[in-house]
Amino acid sequence: MIRIPKGCKDMLPSEAYLWHTVEDTARETAELYGFKEMRTPTFEHTELFARGVGDTSDIVTKEMYTFLDKGERSVTLRPEGTAGVARAFIEDGLQGGPMPFKAYYLISAFRYERPQAGRLREFHQFGAELYGSPEPSADAEVIAMADRFLKALGLSRIVLRLNSIGCKACRARYAEALRNFFRPHVDEMCEDCKVRFQKNPMRMLDCKEQSCKKFTAAAPVMLDYLCDDCRAHFEEVKHLLDGAGISYTVDPHIVRGLDYYSRTVFEFTSDALGAQSTVLGGGRYDTLLEQLGAKPSPAVGFAAGLERLIMVMNAEDVAVSERVADCYIAGMDEASRKKAFLLAEELRSAGLIVETDLVGRSLKAQLKYADKLNTRRVIIIGEDELASGEAEVKDMFLSKSERVKFDALAQYCKGGKF
Repeated sequence: MIRIPKGCKDMLPSEAYLWHTVEDTARETAELYGFKEMRTPTFEHTELFARGVGDTSDIVTKEMYTFLDKGERSVTLRPEGTAGVARAFIEDGLQGGPMPFKAYYLISAFRYERPQAGRLREFHQFGAELYGSPEPSADAEVIAMADRFLKALGLSRIVLRLNSIGCKACRARYAEALRNFFRPHVDEMCEDCKVRFQKNPMRMLDCKEQSCKKFTAAAPVMLDYLCDDCRAHFEEVKHLLDGAGISYTVDPHIVRGLDYYSRTVFEFTSDALGAQSTVLGGGRYDTLLEQLGAKPSPAVGFAAGLERLIMVMNAEDVAVSERVADCYIAGMDEASRKKAFLLAEELRSAGLIVETDLVGRSLKAQLKYADKLNTRRVIIIGEDELASGEAEVKDMFLSKSERVKFDALAQYCKGGKF
């Protein structure tokens, strides 16, 4: 038997309504803020992620699915969505359009890492990107959209954690402070952190190794090294969120795992799965386009993992209704089954979800099947009903029946009469 690859998961029909709820809520929320859907390729040239995501990030150094195509070109399955949108923004000339540019995406992405709850090798993201505004109001709008999205899903145990990691100038001062702090301890830290110490000491703060956490917990915080402009920017973001009634906690340890971030960074976390878990994260990345060789443009955005969101919804017992069939049409013999098929098509044309027998079940078996589908209304057709032009409509919940003319069935079912 051929089995699914490690780190992948099937979405079964019984789970589809949860995915549709999350995806529909994402689209509806994004469009409230003027964001339009964007789709980019599943794979890109490897250089895009090396330059955009950052060659010191774990994603680039450890987790990317990279291979040579038949033309001996190095390509990579996208590990996240922002770099692809940035590439399209440059290549498709969107910089010349009206600003700010707003786009959202719903994608699959791929990272080769140890599979665990809420972390797969193929996973799915809802993300949003805003280009062209350096203003704190752009940060606040993106955060407000993320907050509205999570609340619209019915999640209540979510905490917004906020930080600023400054600009190039204040990060350079901070990097030097980190090197001075870690220098006496670096030999006791993991091999990855020894490399990060030289290349980008901020990445050390994101290390998950316990041997490193005991040092990183006491490290200097970026907020103490912000320049005046970055401090003022961060204060205005907080002021706007306060005015919008969006609660948050300032967490100086948030740095995010990608090298392109600057200034505002944020995470929405939940304790519904036990340990604190990030369900949505993002921030500002004003230098990303410049890193990709284009004219600089300020940008801010976020991404949320759909698998983890669904896990949190289940953990919080969020009620999501699955739409079931509006009616089941049961035929008692061959002639009535043919009529049931035609009536089903008529009712579907009227916008109703309709099931009917396709495997030659007896009436008793059809009623049992309709009950398993949780279908409340069963339309029964037999020889007498064909002769009279009226069906017996049975309420499976109340054990009541009514006679309804064939040509009135659609209106009757839409009206929900019983």
